[in-house]
Amino acid sequence: MNGQRPEATARREHERLPVPRRYGMSAFTLRHSAMSESAQRELLRRGLAGTATILGVRADRFWVQVRVDGQTPYETRVRQRLPDADLVLMQPGDVVGCRVDPGDRDRLVLHPAGPGQTGRVSIAKILADGRRADATVLAATPVAADYTGRDNPVLRLDLELYAWDEPGPWRVRIVQPVPLNAIELVDLGRHLEVAFFTVDRGESVAVDWAASHEQ
Repeated sequence: MNGQRPEATARREHERLPVPRRYGMSAFTLRHSAMSESAQRELLRRGLAGTATILGVRADRFWVQVRVDGQTPYETRVRQRLPDADLVLMQPGDVVGCRVDPGDRDRLVLHPAGPGQTGRVSIAKILADGRRADATVLAATPVAADYTGRDNPVLRLDLELYAWDEPGPWRVRIVQPVPLNAIELVDLGRHLEVAFFTVDRGESVAVDWAASHEQ
């Protein structure tokens, strides 16, 4: 390996990935100020239930990808103050619950994922109990804000999956932290081992980085 450290090689591979305006946090305008507690309670009661993938966090501002049944997923920013106990469950790559204003999709409230919703625990469950598939990398785009090279970068991965017991391949998009020593695995055309529960758009898919290293 020419005497070069794996960490240095992984960092160079990461730097070669497309970088959309410093990982995108500055590209989104915050449309709403932080809601009052009474407004949050009202939205939690009457808002549309959905999930939000955390793409970036800066103080009390969150950049999220929102999914609501019957609607196309979209990205927006929200300002919300949270207790420290909730904040640790809302880091880049986590999937949390949300309630969305039916009249203004950029007005929403985040809350920790409830039982059965995708989050850190359920990702581990997918890897432990899910079916296995081969995934081809179609695209990899950094989405986390202010990446300094010390933490695992969060990437949006477009993948094509193939499983022996499904009639044909299907495509998914997931957002997931990528270990620094696995950055070279997300090059275009590389193959990853993934686990999944069902054929969907990526909600039940998780990459097995350890197994992918062994391919």
